[in-house]
Amino acid sequence: MNRSEMGAVAESCCGPSRATPSKQRSQPTTTPASSASDSATKAAVVAELAASATEELQLIGLGAAKFQMGSEDALAYPADGEGPVRTVRVASFAISATAVTVAEFARFVQATGHVTDAEKYGDSLVFQGLLPPRLRDRMPAPVASTPWWRQVPGACWFAPEGSGSTARGREDHPVTQVSQRDAQAYADWVGARLPTEEEWEYASRGGLDQQPYPWGDVRDPEGQRRMNIFPGEFPEGVPGEVGTKPVTSFKPNGFGLYNTTGNVWEWTASTFSSGSYASPAASGTTDSTGAAADPVMRGGSYMCHSSYCRRYRTSARTSASADSSLGHTGFRLAFTPASPG
Repeated sequence: MNRSEMGAVAESCCGPSRATPSKQRSQPTTTPASSASDSATKAAVVAELAASATEELQLIGLGAAKFQMGSEDALAYPADGEGPVRTVRVASFAISATAVTVAEFARFVQATGHVTDAEKYGDSLVFQGLLPPRLRDRMPAPVASTPWWRQVPGACWFAPEGSGSTARGREDHPVTQVSQRDAQAYADWVGARLPTEEEWEYASRGGLDQQPYPWGDVRDPEGQRRMNIFPGEFPEGVPGEVGTKPVTSFKPNGFGLYNTTGNVWEWTASTFSSGSYASPAASGTTDSTGAAADPVMRGGSYMCHSSYCRRYRTSARTSASADSSLGHTGFRLAFTPASPG
């Protein structure tokens, strides 16, 4: 993406969106040219990444239930629409125990030839701490209020930090640099869907009521880290400890789901409302101006830090445009049970 042509980047503490001043978003009309050698290199990398994908998808079946959704405690962000706390009913559904991995996404690309939005636009956003200093200094920061996000040519799911980087060695990490549209394409291929925001929060809580974390009310019980959030002082961090971790890192919650807080933000099928709660609508709807409504992301990421963003909680939410791809955002799948008969 050439943002001088595309226009402004929507500001967000958690990650800028691809956006035009009028918020009209569409698929890019051209795909950056690639040589035969580039295509061959990509095919080889995809095949290597796909080789470690497992055949079986681990699903957690959850029965119909009511729960208290949202939060009004001191940790919540009222402007994000976390409150008020309200009783919500979810129908029976199944959800994947982990986020979709690099290897699993590679198998999808290998089978379908899918080209992600980041590849079509030609760049994506990368946390500056994952870039070598010489590259970091050359990459623009498209939003002044979040200078740690750098616009990096070639950044995509198999080269998360841009041209010359690789997802090799991260096959069991959550796939990143995928848009909600890419996530939906994967879900369609599997015969699944993205979870609604209500389903996601119910599953994330793991059976606990009104607790900020999937394991309770203390972020680091007995001083032990229970999720992958930013280490040290933001945005400097601890060298070698910033970034995604394998999808089964840390203990699962009471329902058996891993990493529903921290590691990566996760796309949902619901659209964002802020300021006060409104019932989430299906992705693809429009806002009051007629522009495409932004989908909700849940869970926080490895970039969350208490000094500026405590959205590593079960009720926290943010959004980005459906074509945005970010180095801290992935997804997991949901399934609707077949009707009897």
